[in-house]
Amino acid sequence: ISTRLSIFGEPFFMNIILFDDDKRVNLLPLTFTRPCAELRVGILTLAEKWAKNLTASTSYITQDYLSEKYGIIHQDENLYINGRVLPDIDLISQINLLSDNELLASEDSIIVLKTTKHLTSFEEINHYSNSITRKEISCSQLNYTYDIFSKNGEEIKSDFEILTKNRKSHQISSTNTHIGNSIFIEEGVRAEAAIFNTENGPIYLGKNSTVMEGSLIRGPFALGENATVKMGAKIYGDTTIGPQCKVGGEVSNSIFYKNSNKGHDGFIGNSVIGEWCNLGADTNSSNLKNNYANVKLWDYSKQRFLDTGLQFCGLVMGDHSKCGINTMFNTGTVVGVSANIFGGNFPRNFIPSFTWGGSSGFATYQTNKAFQTAKKVMERRGQELTEIEQKILESIFENTSEYRFWE
Repeated sequence: ISTRLSIFGEPFFMNIILFDDDKRVNLLPLTFTRPCAELRVGILTLAEKWAKNLTASTSYITQDYLSEKYGIIHQDENLYINGRVLPDIDLISQINLLSDNELLASEDSIIVLKTTKHLTSFEEINHYSNSITRKEISCSQLNYTYDIFSKNGEEIKSDFEILTKNRKSHQISSTNTHIGNSIFIEEGVRAEAAIFNTENGPIYLGKNSTVMEGSLIRGPFALGENATVKMGAKIYGDTTIGPQCKVGGEVSNSIFYKNSNKGHDGFIGNSVIGEWCNLGADTNSSNLKNNYANVKLWDYSKQRFLDTGLQFCGLVMGDHSKCGINTMFNTGTVVGVSANIFGGNFPRNFIPSFTWGGSSGFATYQTNKAFQTAKKVMERRGQELTEIEQKILESIFENTSEYRFWE
């Protein structure tokens, strides 16, 4: 795996390794099932951003239980990059100037380290960083889950420039209405009788995606490959619908990761929805408190709810979680991995991983039952739940038992 920095200076070759640091816990439950660099913000995941910006492939230093799926590859020279960091021109220019055994840091975070050494954990990276030349910089990072939707609009714009530079957009049906001209259509896109407004930011429609008739979409907006916007959807800006997702109803400033569904009416705003999630018909998530106070969100590192400093904050949902029809999520709700939520009234603002139930009470969603559901869901998309993925989910089940207070 090699890296060629040829865009912002003289070319040289490096091996990129994206590492999780000790702030990974602030990005749970999304990082239960993936390294930080696999988080999606904008059009691309962080790993894809680095690969595009540096013309590179990537590997990972992550949690032990994730390492079989997300492995590490060393070469003679290695560039270790913090997986929470968002690339930009200034940072890449700084990387281009790095010599061997030098690092870039921002306050208490290691950002980039260049060395020939084969480091295999964040602890090794942290220890080694104490003995080499250090330069302080400023850069954009994901420090909390709500940073994902807060930064999404600007990241859509940034990714849009990278993905469309020196390329010509495909055409779509003349039945659509365009307001503005910053729209890019990949090959195979199907769209009829929709309205696209790019006055506030670009719209990107990924390969083989579909926008059904009557949809109203405002940029910045990104639709992933093979994803679908359902009939009559109302999509506000700063929203990303990831690959193979199907989304309808009303959505504002939210990110759907991959293979997730919100196929019917209902509102989701200022939210992050993981992979393989399904929101039942008329599911609604509050993103603003009645008293307009700052929203508090469950913090895994502090084991309590903390003030986000945000007036608008909706739902954060981990992979493989589902909710039934007419589910109501209160402002600032965190749902873990593989939860199954149903029933009337508002469930708790923090729903642990492998939860079965709702406002009337919880039981444990045992892994054998959860796996049966996951297999059926994935089979519908022509995919399978692998043994490696089952091991990951089993580790999460064990590691999150402390939060299931009823056990």
